[in-house]
Amino acid sequence: MSASMLALYAFAFSFAYVSLSIGTGALILIGAVQATMIIAGIRAGERPPPIQWIGLLLALGGMVYLVFPGITAPPALGSAMMTFAGIAWGVYSLRGRGSGDPITTTTDNFIRAIPIALAVNLVQLGGMQWSTQGVLFALLSGSLTSGIGYVIWYAALRGLTATRAGVVQLAVPVIAAIGGDASLSEAITSRMVIASLAVLGGVGVAVAGRVRRKR
Repeated sequence: MSASMLALYAFAFSFAYVSLSIGTGALILIGAVQATMIIAGIRAGERPPPIQWIGLLLALGGMVYLVFPGITAPPALGSAMMTFAGIAWGVYSLRGRGSGDPITTTTDNFIRAIPIALAVNLVQLGGMQWSTQGVLFALLSGSLTSGIGYVIWYAALRGLTATRAGVVQLAVPVIAAIGGDASLSEAITSRMVIASLAVLGGVGVAVAGRVRRKR
C-alpha cells in the first residue's frame, strides 16, 4: 500500500504540473494533504486544542497570501491529478508514522514502486525524449534528494501526531518557493517574506501548543 501511494503521488504530481501553475499546484496539493491527515487524525480520536487551530489558520492564511496572485481557474484534469497526489502523500505519511526503521522502510517502498513506475513508463514510451542530462537529474532526484528526504520525513513522523504532521507540511510551499528563488537567482519579495513569517509562525504556534498540552 505504501509503495502504491508513493508511486501514485509521484506520477499524479508530475502529470498535474504539466497544466498547473506552481502556486495553484502547491495550494491544491497541500490542501489535499491537510484534509487527508487532519480527517484521519480526528477519526482516530485526536482533538486538536484551540491554539493548534489558530496556528493552522495562520499558516493557511500565509500560504494563500503567497500563492493567490497566481491562482486562476485551473484545468479540471490537472486539479484532479494534484488532488490525488495530495491524498496519496497524506496516506503515505500516515502509514509512515509506524515505521521503526525509516531507511529500510523507504528503500522497500522505492523497490516495490519500481514495477508500477516501469508499467507507467512503458505506456509513455512512444512520447519520451531522452538526454544524458535528463537521465542524470532523474537519477539524482530519485535516489539522492527524494530518497534521503523521505527517510528524514519517516524518521520525523514517529514523533508527530497526524494533525501535527499535516500542519508542519504547510511550510513546504514556502520552502519550495525560497529554493526556487535561490536556484533561479530571483529576488525574494516582501510578499514572500510576509507569507513565510505567517506560515512558519503558524506552524511554530501549532507545534508549540501541542507540546505544552502534552506537558
